[in-house]
Amino acid sequence: MERRDFIRSSSKMVAGTLLPITLVEVAFGMSAKPEEKQVEDFTFAFISDAHLQQIKGTKFVRNWDMGLKRAVAECNMMSPRPDFVIFGGDLAQLGKAAEIDHGAEILSALHSPMKMMMGEHDYYLDLGEHWQKCFGDTHYSFEHKGVHFVVLNSILVDEEWTNKWKNPMARMQTMAGLDDPNGSPFMVGEAQRQWLKNDLKDLPKETPLVVFSHSPLQKIFKGWNFWTDDADLIQDILKPFDKVNVIYGHVHQIQYNKINNISFNSVMSTAWPWPYPQSYSKVKPTYLPKMTIEMNRADPFFERDATGWQMINVHTGRTNIHYQLPNNKNRTVAYNHKHERPEDIDFQEKKIPSQEHY
Repeated sequence: MERRDFIRSSSKMVAGTLLPITLVEVAFGMSAKPEEKQVEDFTFAFISDAHLQQIKGTKFVRNWDMGLKRAVAECNMMSPRPDFVIFGGDLAQLGKAAEIDHGAEILSALHSPMKMMMGEHDYYLDLGEHWQKCFGDTHYSFEHKGVHFVVLNSILVDEEWTNKWKNPMARMQTMAGLDDPNGSPFMVGEAQRQWLKNDLKDLPKETPLVVFSHSPLQKIFKGWNFWTDDADLIQDILKPFDKVNVIYGHVHQIQYNKINNISFNSVMSTAWPWPYPQSYSKVKPTYLPKMTIEMNRADPFFERDATGWQMINVHTGRTNIHYQLPNNKNRTVAYNHKHERPEDIDFQEKKIPSQEHY
């Protein structure tokens, strides 16, 4: 199938959807030279931030349940079927075994193989014990049809903070707050950074590289933990590669940026939207990615406002993201090869007339 035909047919199929499933197309084309490595086109899907919350027993918050169930159903209806589906973290809301088990049951209905990533809401009750029992490693890498994928655990903090709480739920509820001053900034950590160096050391620098993290591997706003303390060190490790794409969840909003060779793009939540930091009266100054244009919000009282469906094309080594939004104007954040940066096609020049200083 031609790439443009794939995008057209996929868009028709999901035009009425309300949920943030990200379908990623990795399109390279075939080399005419037999000595060059043959790379096959493929797709994968991305679901993130379900925040399933137990009320009592087998009763869970219905809206969050329905968000994840709808996402799974739409993944299963996609044609071509994704080669795999990655879940981007925060399956649970308060890290309870019942919440994680409930999410695992919903995700088990996927027809494509599943890969998991941990979020802070999955971790800070029992420090990830039950999540790892269900899903395995919290960081790993894999090759798929010529692309190197890395999944990082970016929601760690130091042991002193982790161990100071009177009970696990107090720790979990503190970390679950958007702007709790008793929280702690996230990090990947020294051991995982060394693992990443070893994982990449023999990889040719022209290899397409896609890195998944729950929190952004950049420093956006510390008060809300839209922040990873050692992001600069991770960026240094990724710097030698020609084209790197970091895709993250956690922020529940559209964000995009480019730092050196690395393109950053967020995916939205199946649960609810967060506001942009600059819309919060206590925030001075703001640290949004410099190219991000605020999402057009239709109605903050509409339960699906600022959630939406996303399709990501990883083409020529860069990501282009197509957002389809309910009760709102669709958005496309595409990599502009002339300007060498991601741009919001319909909004960029209207909102930011001159960007030479970037």
